[in-house]
Amino acid sequence: MAVVDINTGLTLRPEHGYVLLAFLFAIFAQSLWMMFQVGAARRRYKVFYPNLYADKSNPNADAFNCVQRGHQNTLENLPTFIALLLVAGLKFPVTASIAGVIYTLGKIAYFKGYASGKPAARQRGSFSYIGLLTLMGCVAYWAFLLLTGK
Repeated sequence: MAVVDINTGLTLRPEHGYVLLAFLFAIFAQSLWMMFQVGAARRRYKVFYPNLYADKSNPNADAFNCVQRGHQNTLENLPTFIALLLVAGLKFPVTASIAGVIYTLGKIAYFKGYASGKPAARQRGSFSYIGLLTLMGCVAYWAFLLLTGK
């Protein structure tokens, strides 16, 4: 049985820089850029804090709520994505980075589709699952390698 001594540290290769860039791109797009889009929608549709969503008395409730929900869903999934990206990136930095960028581009398309006011348009971002499933596959494969001593 192979044992990893965690006190020896971790050796990072230059390719691990791509993981960090994919991470920064994801944080910028999924947190900051979308947050500013929601802020602009709050002003445009007159939905002020502390209200998370617009109520039905607002004639633009559905339009605002689509923007807000697009961001909320992205934030709900962000921790899982980040964990998968960073773990997969340790063993498979190039594959994880590409998968991370695909996932983030998919979430941008998802957000833009949802924010259009036509909730069904969020399906344009379905390709984000290619990135997410790739990251899951990398982590599962690495777990298999560790468990089988390969």
